[in-house]
Amino acid sequence: MPDLLLELFSEEIPARMQGKAADDLRRLVTDKLVAEGLVYEGAKAFATPRRLALTVHGIPARQPDLKTERRGPKIGAPDAAVQGFLKATGLKSLDEAKIQRDPKGDFYIGLIEKPGRDAIDVLAEILPVIIRTFPWPKSMRWGARSGKPGSLNWVRPLHAITATFGLETEEPDVVKFSVDGIEAGQTTYGHRFLAPAAISVRRFEDYEAKLLDAKVVLDPERRKDAILTDAKQLAFAQGFELVEDQNLLDEVAGLVEWPVVLMGSFEPEFLATPAEVIRATIRNNQKCFVVRDPKTGKLANKFILVANIEATDGGATIIAGNERVIRARLSDAKFFYETDLKTKLEDRLPKFDQIVFHEKLGTQAERIKRIERLAAEIAPLVGADVAKVTRAAHLAKADLLTEVVGEFPEVQGLMGKYYALAQGEDASVAAACEEHYKPQGPADRVPTDPVSVAVALADKIDTLVGFWAIDEKPTGSKDPYALRRAALGVIRLIAENALRLSLMKVAASALAGLSVKPTDAQKLPSDLLAFFADRLKVQLREQGARHDLVDAVFALGGQDDLLMIVRRVEALGKFLDSDDGKNLLAGTKRASNILSIEEKKDKRSFDGAPDAALYSLDEEKALAKAIGEVKAEASAAVAKKDFAAAMSAMAKLRPPVDAFFDKVRVNDDDAKVRENRLKLLNEIRSATRAVADFSKIQD
Repeated sequence: MPDLLLELFSEEIPARMQGKAADDLRRLVTDKLVAEGLVYEGAKAFATPRRLALTVHGIPARQPDLKTERRGPKIGAPDAAVQGFLKATGLKSLDEAKIQRDPKGDFYIGLIEKPGRDAIDVLAEILPVIIRTFPWPKSMRWGARSGKPGSLNWVRPLHAITATFGLETEEPDVVKFSVDGIEAGQTTYGHRFLAPAAISVRRFEDYEAKLLDAKVVLDPERRKDAILTDAKQLAFAQGFELVEDQNLLDEVAGLVEWPVVLMGSFEPEFLATPAEVIRATIRNNQKCFVVRDPKTGKLANKFILVANIEATDGGATIIAGNERVIRARLSDAKFFYETDLKTKLEDRLPKFDQIVFHEKLGTQAERIKRIERLAAEIAPLVGADVAKVTRAAHLAKADLLTEVVGEFPEVQGLMGKYYALAQGEDASVAAACEEHYKPQGPADRVPTDPVSVAVALADKIDTLVGFWAIDEKPTGSKDPYALRRAALGVIRLIAENALRLSLMKVAASALAGLSVKPTDAQKLPSDLLAFFADRLKVQLREQGARHDLVDAVFALGGQDDLLMIVRRVEALGKFLDSDDGKNLLAGTKRASNILSIEEKKDKRSFDGAPDAALYSLDEEKALAKAIGEVKAEASAAVAKKDFAAAMSAMAKLRPPVDAFFDKVRVNDDDAKVRENRLKLLNEIRSATRAVADFSKIQD
């Protein structure tokens, strides 16, 4: 079957837009093909700085013919209805219609045949529409063509469109259409400087090969591999090691069509500036990689750049230009750093009085005081020194007002650590200045130093409680204050450090420190706990655990010790993976289902202890005895937080429950016996609630 080649050749597309644009092009074209009945075999899109390209192979040469039946009016209907039916179906007279018999009467049926069109004609219709409506995040309209104002909005001026369609064994046809005066053809262009001449292409295979000859690597993944391999080899040849940076690699691969890796250097005295600042300077300003000494792990005074040209001088001029800019930028960074060191962190804090954190939550200075107070309360709960925690919370935000962080926001916290160490602060205090922001994502490191943990918890809980108090909760996909990330951070801090603390009490304490009071202050901590439960379910699901078990544990109520909830969920999961667990769950669900039916029928619940005198069967007596023993044993184990032992106790219920349902008829003819047996079923449900609400667990 024929293949499609489409290329949209333009001025430079911003690197950050290329990946999504390629995906959008593939999706838009293939979705339209399928909607038109042209089901294809495969598609792949590519992007370089100057082009978007798409190949779709295995497209049928022609749409299938469509036959549909349309129901018309009843026999004997008014003439207007009949004429409307004939016009809609294209029939010349009712003689061409079929008659369908129906209990409501006999109806005319028209058979509509729609012959399929050639796929190339369909493409000529859909491609210009896709190009004109392409979803660029930002686009522009540029100068006139042929004396007429341009009408196309595109990310950058569009110069050429290549569109061919045909079989591999034949010369392909050009898909004939035009957009804003640009006629689709089979001409593209190579590298802007190394091979700018026009290139005639037929289909994807020779298109990709001819571009490579014209110094254009079409596939962005191939460009990334080439950059990474060459950069590593160049660094190794000089005795260094490349500091890999995936985000920078993605960006640089979108800036070049023909990557050429070169190495430059800067003066060694700049290495006195923190390595992270050097890296941020070189990365942000010149899109260059840094290297380190593999023996010491410290940065070397070298950098690696990626050019888009094979220079006749071997890249000397390009290297010199980059060195000149990087030298100036590093000089600025060194000046900022040395200037920052002249002012102590605490001396910067008064400026926070004039900086608003949020109009309803006060200034940054007020927030820092809240975090200090809350962190001091959390400190004993996590085994941290209160004085160190208070000092760390006092200084943790100060680096936001430094010159370096103002220039490079991504090093906030880290610079706080450096400045704290430089002014002689305790190592734990300095570490907390950096680590109180962590973890900032699922892959980020979790602090383990108790001082850092206390300040990190205080920072995140103050944020959550504050925005809950002013009713700025996340809604749908919107979360402008990153509250979901903050909650997940609290969960990871607690779980991975095995911390025992009451979230409700800590949240209530944080609420007490706010100047703004919510309309329902009593409800806020429990609402926030429900939010934590949702976040915990998300995390457990990502870890492969069952989120319904979280519901089963939270349904017991009154639980805000996240660590114990996690431990209970883990133990419950292991138990339910065993045969005893699976069978007990089935038995408990059966008991609950019977109870629900009978309670609805009798319009009452079957609470209260069963009457032992009414037990007539050994299976009833055995189950009642087992429930009493298991309930006591499981409750005692839960009280000791030994959830594995609690689950072991639960396993003892399985044999008597199985035997009960095998031998005992619950709905006995004797009303008193029936009621007593239903109460016994309720005891099963009650016993299992010592560890979880089994009704919340999915089968």
